[in-house]
Amino acid sequence: MNSETPRQLLPREIALISRRWRARLDERMRHTGLTQSRWHALLELAKSPEPLTQRELAERVGVEGPTLVRQLDDLQRQGLIERCPVEGDRRANNVRLTPRAQPLIAELTAIADELRAELLQDVSDEELAQVLAVLRRVSARLDQ
Repeated sequence: MNSETPRQLLPREIALISRRWRARLDERMRHTGLTQSRWHALLELAKSPEPLTQRELAERVGVEGPTLVRQLDDLQRQGLIERCPVEGDRRANNVRLTPRAQPLIAELTAIADELRAELLQDVSDEELAQVLAVLRRVSARLDQ
């Protein structure tokens, strides 16, 4: 019998769910030819109403800047993104999707939406709101 408390179990469950969810999503997106880090970067760019700096994008996808640069180089070679200098900051670049990326973004989004619907099909909006509230409080403490 498991004697661990919910407080002890929570961090492990969050980590496991995150890894398994991303692995399942990666499995479904494999046919696109994109690695997990590349499709994740594209989806984060698609969610943002404004271009993101490379630093902002690295934070959103949870990688170090140099790791992201290699991914962006490949995405740029594929014609899916473009980098433009940030006015007033010679060291920074904004990253934005190209029109060529739009059909791929639509496909990636549909795949992610379908998986989300499958995994959360029997979870109510109220339950999700409670989980999110708890996770956001924990996240805020991590940011302190």
